[in-house]
Amino acid sequence: MPTPLPRPLAELPVRRLTPGDLVACADLSEDRGWSRDEHRWGLLLTAGTGYGIDEPGGGGGLVATCVVTSYGPRLAAVGMLLVAGRHARQGVGRRLMRHVLDEASGTPLTLYATSEGRPLYEQLGFKGVGRTERVTGTFRPMGDGGCAATIRPATAEDLHAIVRLDADVFGGDRTHVLARLPAYADHLRVAEDGSGLVGYAAAWPSAGTQVIGPLIAPDGHTALALIDSLAETTDLPLRADIDARHTDLLTGLKRCGLRTVSETTVMASGIPDLPGDWTRRYAPLTVAMG
Repeated sequence: MPTPLPRPLAELPVRRLTPGDLVACADLSEDRGWSRDEHRWGLLLTAGTGYGIDEPGGGGGLVATCVVTSYGPRLAAVGMLLVAGRHARQGVGRRLMRHVLDEASGTPLTLYATSEGRPLYEQLGFKGVGRTERVTGTFRPMGDGGCAATIRPATAEDLHAIVRLDADVFGGDRTHVLARLPAYADHLRVAEDGSGLVGYAAAWPSAGTQVIGPLIAPDGHTALALIDSLAETTDLPLRADIDARHTDLLTGLKRCGLRTVSETTVMASGIPDLPGDWTRRYAPLTVAMG
């Protein structure tokens, strides 16, 4: 009997990923020139739903990955769409994204797109709704900057208030993500005034930096004060993906030694704009999950 011809890559089956795929996912990140970031992959594969395409022929490894984090019927975030370099430009990414769109069953989707990925997403119906600037560098404190709130380390008793504030600002329920934040983050800070908790921020490790995210605050002064407090806990460079509309915070961060290194386009499908209150939403937890 003749040997069957291999299936085209764009026709390979898609399967659900599990935490057991963490190393293979990190290998794929490394293949694409990204850091392995197993810490982040661990969060994504437990708080979200991972999809993958296995290397054909039983050779092991993954051809492609994608993770979808659901925030209820109003929104889900797409991230970590990666295709192995040896299989690039063969329709694999499109195949995986079409599967994700089918699985979403009409739920609005959002994602952060690089300039390289944006054309594919536009072809699939996503539209740009915003922009972020990634800033990084060694933070130099410049004083309180007029912050009226009190900044302090978060405690276990703050979690319910953080979840309530986050739902109001984000526009969706992220309890399943935020419940993991105290264990995931190295440090978690809250801002409070006479009315109660008005902001919070976390710092977590990635590729020799401390990433700031999520970052929610009532104004730029408070956002900068939260970052200042987190910067005191580390000698590592900071990194954050800041909503480009927050020019006051970006100006303050650059004054404190950070610089813009890249930009991403915030895109959405099925909704004209993201829910929630962008004026208090300064940075996502990670661009992989919003």
